[in-house]
Amino acid sequence: MNVTAYAAPAAGQPLAPITIERREVGANNVLIEIEFAGICHSDIHTVNGDWGPQPFPVVPGHEIVGKVTEVGSGVTNHQVGDRVGVGCMVNSCGECTHCKNGDQQFCARGMVGTYAAKDRDGTTTQGGYSTHVVVDADYVLTVPDGIDPAAAAPLLCAGITTYSPLKRWGAGPGKKVAVVGLGGLGHMAVKIAHAMGAEVTVLSQSLKKQEDGLRLGADHYYATSDPDTFKVLRSSFDIIINTVSATINVDAYLGLLTVNGALVNVGAPPESLSLNVFSLLTNGRSFAGSMIGGIPETQEMLDFCAEHAIGSEIEVIAAEKINEAYERVLASDVRYRFVIDASTIG
Repeated sequence: MNVTAYAAPAAGQPLAPITIERREVGANNVLIEIEFAGICHSDIHTVNGDWGPQPFPVVPGHEIVGKVTEVGSGVTNHQVGDRVGVGCMVNSCGECTHCKNGDQQFCARGMVGTYAAKDRDGTTTQGGYSTHVVVDADYVLTVPDGIDPAAAAPLLCAGITTYSPLKRWGAGPGKKVAVVGLGGLGHMAVKIAHAMGAEVTVLSQSLKKQEDGLRLGADHYYATSDPDTFKVLRSSFDIIINTVSATINVDAYLGLLTVNGALVNVGAPPESLSLNVFSLLTNGRSFAGSMIGGIPETQEMLDFCAEHAIGSEIEVIAAEKINEAYERVLASDVRYRFVIDASTIG
């Protein structure tokens, strides 16, 4: 099946329309007519070659929402007409301990990314900046009716990236959660932590987004450029979710944790971070990292967001505006996620 998509022809080159081939719908496959595809900063890093050589041409997009138009003979969990989503992975070995435990993101043989990855059949995966996609049914998620489909697209990456550590480290009533950065990831962390019942504080370089932060569910908002912030908030938080990809002073943020608190990185800074181990030893604190969740947890996150009327804050764009959107993301000129209207692709 030939479909229209937007692809980067080479590293750092503008994305342009292209025709790609999607495989036939096999027994356990689902054909999805894509409605919306979110733009993630990871897409930009990938097509710019920031994360190493890529199998160009690359069709990015791992925040996909659409309607099922065909199912294979063995598919029982989805049917034609269902609204579904596809996130950051489309396959894994299915046999290792991690996969069997529902943690496919930690597959011992390596999960298969939604784009720019080698699938189990040897082909290269191409992502959601396209009109249609064929995906193994086990990696297709149900998008509940309670979420606007366009606002649901970024949940498949930004939503699960922040939900997973908040759940793992026990965000909820009686817990104090700080979110470092109020961008594409940070605004979702604020919404989800608030819905979980935690007391939420945003830690941002300046106060320019304070009004937004409080509207999204934050109880407090502080500027990290003010050195007094780290004095006033010392030993305050049970959990700190760091969503920024810039280098931070880890020791300063560890000092904001209570005894047995955790600082969790979901951003990926380009340089190594250093810390004083005594900051951990003397207070039982943890410094951890977290990526996406497995398929069961991602479905749990979507159901949670539907129950609490949570969607991403988005700006919907036509496909012809993708390159402009990339420039605006790099300039931090978006509040808070771009979503492509896939009907404008083909």
